Amino acid sequence: MNYKGLELDKFQKDAIKNIEQNKSVVVSAPTGSGKTLIADYIIERDFKKGIRVVYTAPIKALSNQKYKEFSRSYGEKNVGIITGDVQKNTEALILIMTTEIYRNMVLSNDPFISEVSYVVFDEIHYINDIERGYVWEESIIFSKPNVRVLCLSATIPNADEFARWIEAIKGHEVVVVRHEERPVPLHVNFYDAELGVTTLKNLKDAMDIPDYHKIIPRNPGFRHRQKQKIPSHFELIKDIRSNLPCMFFSFSRQGCQKKAFELFQKNVFPMNPEISAFVRGKLSGTSPEINKLDSARLLRQVLPFGIAFHHAGMLPILKEIVEELFEKGMINVLYTTETFAVGINMPAKSVCFESLRKFDGISFRLMNSKEYFQISGRAGRRGIDKEGFVYIMVERKFFEYDRVKKIIQSDTSPITSQFRLSVNTVLNLIMQHDEKEIDEILCKSFHSFQKYGKNFMNRENIVSHNAFYNYRKKLEKMGYAQGSNLTEKGVFASKIYSDEILIGEMFATGFYTKLNEYQMLMAVACLCYESREKTEFFRKHHSRFTDELKRMIWRHEYLKHEKRFREIDDLTALVHP
Repeated sequence: MNYKGLELDKFQKDAIKNIEQNKSVVVSAPTGSGKTLIADYIIERDFKKGIRVVYTAPIKALSNQKYKEFSRSYGEKNVGIITGDVQKNTEALILIMTTEIYRNMVLSNDPFISEVSYVVFDEIHYINDIERGYVWEESIIFSKPNVRVLCLSATIPNADEFARWIEAIKGHEVVVVRHEERPVPLHVNFYDAELGVTTLKNLKDAMDIPDYHKIIPRNPGFRHRQKQKIPSHFELIKDIRSNLPCMFFSFSRQGCQKKAFELFQKNVFPMNPEISAFVRGKLSGTSPEINKLDSARLLRQVLPFGIAFHHAGMLPILKEIVEELFEKGMINVLYTTETFAVGINMPAKSVCFESLRKFDGISFRLMNSKEYFQISGRAGRRGIDKEGFVYIMVERKFFEYDRVKKIIQSDTSPITSQFRLSVNTVLNLIMQHDEKEIDEILCKSFHSFQKYGKNFMNRENIVSHNAFYNYRKKLEKMGYAQGSNLTEKGVFASKIYSDEILIGEMFATGFYTKLNEYQMLMAVACLCYESREKTEFFRKHHSRFTDELKRMIWRHEYLKHEKRFREIDDLTALVHP
């Protein structure tokens, strides 16, 4: 079978054959093997028939890239996008959105959803994400019975279990299609301060050599044992110059910027005036304030030398500049956080890891195999490179041979349910469903399926049911619900998808009517601001308005417990000017 001038692989043919039979399909195949071609087939087929298709992605950057890609293929007027940042052409037949937006639509029973034939869930393994995984689960549970799903992922060891769950709750056949072979072979190397680029075995052998000072008693005059060297990122880049472009993954936004500047200072690459002209052109029509930002100034300094950084803390226009230059092949080294590894079709010849240890919001831990393969899969460009390269920087004191070997050998991490009820879900369940339907929905989670097996629909999931009834009791007490109905305040909060009660107490009551414009801006700033321990504020602007706002909050039974309002004095430094 030939599609878009390409002879399709067997897994692509198998997936398309089942789609033509109106089945849902779960595709598990390595990064870069052509999974999205299957989504393209559905979109082109249904677009020609005048049927709506939804393409969902876990991050805005991937949604933006898909919007540009589909707009080129089908015309801008036929493609729409909805993310937290942008809404364009929302009535289009081809609609791209973040998975959260789709989940919100199905949860609130948006009439638009009944017109959809297929929903593509790109990077479906995000169902594993501790903070956001429940979004994917709810998206599938609340989808209309007529909707079919195409789930795409690099590797899902328990894809059959996942497919059987979807099949059980949606009542139609779900087929698993697997493909194991990478289109571009991958070579995995390590980078050690003493050995340089080396293999895992050579690194272990070197580290197994006993320490001289443990065997021979130290000279009393030898005051300190020599510290183990830490590998240098710019020395690694110099060593792998023949295998560029490279994506260098760091787990810190600040670290990405710092490393980009350090490499720039080493004068490794010549200047490219074409890049300077491109950046000037892109920024010429933007606000002068953007050019004054530290991130913008630093980017303009390093980009002409083919060095860039990319992370979620950058303004969209700056990210767009980096992405476009990378696509043009004008970036030698891109320092980026792991969000750049999620589905965005921007592979490089090499991928470097600053470390396999990452901070997950609670503590430092080793990456799991799924996270590792998600990132390393970016190495090797199909049709350009004959092979891809991975380089993992090693700090010997944190090196654990057996665990590292297990992570890089194969993706063994199964997807597991992270299902949890949110206030918004409970509000919408009360508003949209009767007691019997609520009971059935609470039994439908992937968590129930993994816990109880094929009889899960007949077993009460105590965790979910208890959470629901506890939430409902609290919502009734606070005036958001009355029995099987929502109050006016409850209906308001059902349209809010984060901090539902906090925002409800502020803006679905008379509280906000007592605020002047400045106080309201201060309150919203507190809701949005994420405090950091080392952030310093200068020139705070104390006033009677902020004193009044604090008094109103302290008198409110619910708002007085919210820690974010303790930032009011600091945030005057931003909001007052």
